Amino acid sequence: MLPSFDPAGPAMDDDGRGPAPAIDDRDVRAFVEGRHCRLYRWLGGRVREVGARFAVWAPGALSVSVIGDFNRWDVDAHPARRRADDSGIWEADVGDALAGQCYKYAIRTRDGRLLHKADPFAVRAEPAPATASVLCAPDGHAWDDARWMRERAHRQRADAPVCVYEVHLGSWRRDEHGETLGYRALAPLLARYAADLGFTHVELLPVAEHPFYGSWGYQCTGYFAPTSRYGTAQDFKCFVDTLHQAGVGVILDWVPSHFPADAHGLAHFDGGALFEPADPRRALQPEWNSSAFDYARGEVRSFLLSSAAYWLDEFHADGLRVDAVASMLYLDYARRDGEWLPNPGGGRENLDAIAFLRELTQTVGRERPGALVVAEESTAWPGVTRPVPEGGLGFDLKWNMGWMHDTLTYLREDPIHRRWHHRALTFPLTYAFSERFMLPLSHDEVVHGKGSLLGRMPGDDWQRFANLRLLLGLQWASPGKKLLFMGAEFGQRGEWDHDRALDWRLLEHDAHRALQRWVHDLNRLYREEPAMHESDSQAEGFECVDGDDAERSTLAFVRRARGGSCVLVVANFTPVPRDNHLVAVPRAGRWRERLNSDASTYGGSGLGNLGAVDSVPVAGRGHFQSLTLRLPPLGLLVLSHEGTPS
Repeated sequence: MLPSFDPAGPAMDDDGRGPAPAIDDRDVRAFVEGRHCRLYRWLGGRVREVGARFAVWAPGALSVSVIGDFNRWDVDAHPARRRADDSGIWEADVGDALAGQCYKYAIRTRDGRLLHKADPFAVRAEPAPATASVLCAPDGHAWDDARWMRERAHRQRADAPVCVYEVHLGSWRRDEHGETLGYRALAPLLARYAADLGFTHVELLPVAEHPFYGSWGYQCTGYFAPTSRYGTAQDFKCFVDTLHQAGVGVILDWVPSHFPADAHGLAHFDGGALFEPADPRRALQPEWNSSAFDYARGEVRSFLLSSAAYWLDEFHADGLRVDAVASMLYLDYARRDGEWLPNPGGGRENLDAIAFLRELTQTVGRERPGALVVAEESTAWPGVTRPVPEGGLGFDLKWNMGWMHDTLTYLREDPIHRRWHHRALTFPLTYAFSERFMLPLSHDEVVHGKGSLLGRMPGDDWQRFANLRLLLGLQWASPGKKLLFMGAEFGQRGEWDHDRALDWRLLEHDAHRALQRWVHDLNRLYREEPAMHESDSQAEGFECVDGDDAERSTLAFVRRARGGSCVLVVANFTPVPRDNHLVAVPRAGRWRERLNSDASTYGGSGLGNLGAVDSVPVAGRGHFQSLTLRLPPLGLLVLSHEGTPS
């Protein structure tokens, strides 16, 4: 892979919007070859000491001009000059342009149309439904997160505890009138809440500018602009800074897989296929009725690499969760026969997208060591988290969609029928170490008629809460990093609605407060106990000591740390308490009950093992000691070994 190219030029202000460096031949070469990851330093609209300078890529345009508040949107007032090289870049200087003014590019196409396009490199957009870009002066934010940034690589190692709270900013909390809160108002509330519950990170549904609020940010038009719905770029920097100071990382959803067809956006930007492929069998992404990126084009790869670098550099983001990776990898994704174009070898793999993803993960690893790149990839594509030199895609983590689907399928069954579905519970364990996984219970599971997690659990209200505690306990105890969508931690009853805040009044009720306390204590044990997180991606740190008890619907496994500590996890997926339940263990001695989802403090019935259990010399599963346990109904136990190994 060619090294990324950091353009020469004068020092940039913190957000890269300072005096625009001259575009030289090296920049152009790197841009065209698809290895430039700092395009935002010299493309887009930039405020200068006097006026502003504009640069836009539109190689197919017949002419380009800058229109805006500064010239009363006159197409003829400020024509751009096309560079003499083959870059397709147009440049213009506007002497009386000011920060805060709106602008667009007027692009005359070769077939005679006049398009009004927002700036692909704008760092601010007008609040929707308006669609113009906004000129911004350098914001001069003074970061106060130096300690976090020094420690970030350590906090985000493969053997570190990572438990993520997934958030949609527009509906997490709202004011007393039901209006959305801004970045600055949300920051201290979310920082305190996530830290108090013990989450290590928040993950934000896309905050890049998007015209349709109901897309949740997944139909993005502003790849360098935090959405103006909640404030400015400086406001968003304050948001990230506040969370970092509270010890909470920030992962951003990022969408390099597709973009919407809005007239002001990237689609047919200069009158023809530019950011998208020319062939409609590759240009259209039918699942979202949007356009796919043309990864074969070096300029498009440079655009996306620069977007990724921008969020990591200028906003101190701690990672990117790359959306819809499967749609990038497969040319036939969501397409019927005849609707897709094979690769040169006749296969369905998108070779250009594969090359781009590898370049993305390597570029982030080199430019921002310690930042995470997480794949939302829903197939069995091999080596998603394998290093690129070993033939993989190079991601740090992959969402385990199979675990999410199978586990929820199992848990929504009435307990009396779970014996017939036991494989859905255990099958994810057979591939748990094939990748470095994150176990998600995400926003996708509480929308489109699926209902809330609590509402999907079977039984009466007590059983629903017990089942949800069991689900969350299994998630936290199983190998893999954790992600939980907002509201599940206290038992949101209704399906997620992006137009209203979570129902925080539920915390006035004991059952909801008790569930929130369970999540707090799961996070605490997960972070404190090395056996719960150190070997998340290593098979030697896991042993299933009872995985085939379908008749009684129980499961037991051991988690081990490198230093020798270990915990036993035992779950009972029926409402029937099980006395004298024998489980083989690898060590003799006393095992202390660290967590019990049926404890009265969590809203359970209070059945347990009086705090600790001593092993007995009963052989089983290749071990010579066993524990005789009392399994609570719909309950999960976590016990740690505290005696002397035999």
